[in-house]
Amino acid sequence: MRDKGTALKSGAIHIPLGDKRVADIVITHHAERRYADRIGQGDSGVHEIAKWTWTWLREGRITPYYRNEQDVYLVDDDLVMVAEFADLPDQSDESGRPLHRMIVVTFLGRMSETIELRDLKSYYSWLRHSRRMTLMKNTRKRR
Repeated sequence: MRDKGTALKSGAIHIPLGDKRVADIVITHHAERRYADRIGQGDSGVHEIAKWTWTWLREGRITPYYRNEQDVYLVDDDLVMVAEFADLPDQSDESGRPLHRMIVVTFLGRMSETIELRDLKSYYSWLRHSRRMTLMKNTRKRR
């Protein structure tokens, strides 16, 4: 299944998010599956998730997870999502700055339900360590 995008109804309108100007949103298949698994609010198809994301953007409910981080975002200080940005070719705002496509990569979950999400850096450090230990243990078993 291809990833699907949804643009705002009128082409020139954009919504600022930090230093980006979002004019299009793409929800990856992975993000759709993770949303259904981890958040799961009834009908969670691509168009519904994109509609909620536009609403969150319009209402200013999406904020960066860390001050200098541009990949991980919080929705309502609870829902953690990973997004990337790509320039939209040949499109710019009134002052000539490029417009961007927001690519929602995945939803990590809610901080209120998964305590580990409160400090992502230490969580991923622990995850790498535990995977490395598991691999080492499995290697020892094979010998």
